[in-house]
Amino acid sequence: MNKKPTFSYKTLALSCALLLGALPIHNAQAQESVNVTIHENGTSREESIELPKSMTYPLDSLLTDWKAKNYIDLGKDCETSLENPVFSDSIYIDRLSRMPTIMEMPYNEIVRKFIDMYTGRLRNQVAFMLSACNFYMPLFEEALDTYNLPLELKYLPIIESALNPSAVSRAGASGLWQFMLATGKLYGLESNSLVDERRDPIKATWAAARYLKDMYDIYKDWNLVIAAYNCGPGTINKAIRRAGGKTDYWEIYNYLPKETRGYVPAFIAANYVMTYYCKHNICPMETNIPDATDTVQVSRNLHFEQIADLCHVPLDEIKSLNPQYKRSIIPGDNHPQTLRLPQNAISTFIDKQDTIYRHRADELFKNRRTVTPANYRSSSAAVAGKGKPIYYKIKNGDTLGGIAAKYGVSVSKLRSWNGLRNNNIRAGRTLKIYK
Repeated sequence: MNKKPTFSYKTLALSCALLLGALPIHNAQAQESVNVTIHENGTSREESIELPKSMTYPLDSLLTDWKAKNYIDLGKDCETSLENPVFSDSIYIDRLSRMPTIMEMPYNEIVRKFIDMYTGRLRNQVAFMLSACNFYMPLFEEALDTYNLPLELKYLPIIESALNPSAVSRAGASGLWQFMLATGKLYGLESNSLVDERRDPIKATWAAARYLKDMYDIYKDWNLVIAAYNCGPGTINKAIRRAGGKTDYWEIYNYLPKETRGYVPAFIAANYVMTYYCKHNICPMETNIPDATDTVQVSRNLHFEQIADLCHVPLDEIKSLNPQYKRSIIPGDNHPQTLRLPQNAISTFIDKQDTIYRHRADELFKNRRTVTPANYRSSSAAVAGKGKPIYYKIKNGDTLGGIAAKYGVSVSKLRSWNGLRNNNIRAGRTLKIYK
């Protein structure tokens, strides 16, 4: 303990009795850092520690999410008390030591300050998080358990995204786990103009579990893993070199970016408050159980409005269940994509899918029309599927896309000429192709 720096704090400008949820959205930036005085090796200096962005979200902005609006019942709130009991350092040390965690949960004054913030002016946000956890915690726990990772990591998305799958940081990180674009692609998350799988709660969670496991295989220290998750392994490696090869988070603390200096204490505080919220008179908001959902594969381009019109599912609900689709378009023509719907709408979609794909297609997919430039002569026979065709016998390993590329035609034309409903083909069958 004598190697760890000690901290003393100036009084926050805003009283802890003032709840952030009462602030207007444009004032959410007012408390993005905490002024501290750091004492180390007989010297002291003033600095500001940046807060994780999600800690500054006003409560009213968190409640705009579709799931929150429909399943968190503010009318049945047990009315979280404004009174936050004061506890001694020894009590905090004892409580942290008794938490059933694998990860180290050390205590010092900076951890105390983050606990005070969560249980003080952010207590309404904590009440919201406790209820929103019902939407995602089973998913987080399953992925972490599969990779034999500490289950306390399930609280990481609280300080990453405030449990908002559509959250985007100022640096470009996205989703519940705030993957950067390059890291997401490295872990198999597709990103393009229409799809961002970093926003897919299921795929992003499993990718995050793999990433955290890989980071632990490198550092063998969970505090360094958490820090690396925030600022990247390159920054951590640089801090280790500048600290003379030391690999303890608190020993490289002074060489880390300001936001990362507050990140590990914020994570420890999040684990504390999600465990001991009752001790601070915080009550979870009432949460209703969401309707059961299921998935279906989409093999053609599809717009959310086509689904909403014919499956009678509200557009906002479809968007909430499928946050990975950035423009309400599922690009199934490229490769099969997953669509999540309420379970009672799945059978309707399957029964009516041909009608759904055709419904308003010309209106909703204008940018995918076929046009003929002026003064350009083309083979109308091939466009219409007339003239003399050639026949191709499908071989093992063939794909519809590969055959289309070989003969210079589109996949959609191949499907149309051969009455195919999707891209699935079988060896031994013959395809009709117009050149």
